[in-house]
Amino acid sequence: MGQQQLLLIILVTITVGIATVIAITTFSSAADSANRDAVRQDMANIASSTQGYYMKPSFLGGGEKTFDGISFKDISFPSDGINSAGNVAQNQNGRYEIEANDQILTITAHSASDPTYKPGGIISRVLDDAGSNASTQIVGIVGPYTYRLRVPTED
Repeated sequence: MGQQQLLLIILVTITVGIATVIAITTFSSAADSANRDAVRQDMANIASSTQGYYMKPSFLGGGEKTFDGISFKDISFPSDGINSAGNVAQNQNGRYEIEANDQILTITAHSASDPTYKPGGIISRVLDDAGSNASTQIVGIVGPYTYRLRVPTED
């Protein structure tokens, strides 16, 4: 009878261990997914604010039908830091870069859940040592009346 109880204790321990590993993996995956969703929401907010800048006359601090010269300092975006040029901002969700020409604005996001993400470095556009990893970036293209998102495929 002692051997049966010992075998039962070992079996329960193994089952609890497997359940714990599965729970940790599931939680980690859900946290990464929530972070990517928050980054997409931030990008939609940036797109909306930049379109407002585009439409606003220059005497009110807008772009007067152009994205030229826009920076994070010109739009409403809750950030923890903006670089001196105003084209890179960061918050707890990730780092965002904007690049504008006359009629098109590109938003590139680097999610905080990305393993290559390095917090800080807002002053000099610091990315990972190999440069930005295009497979983990989320890119949004903003036009005067449109916004589309290019999300990397997940393996």
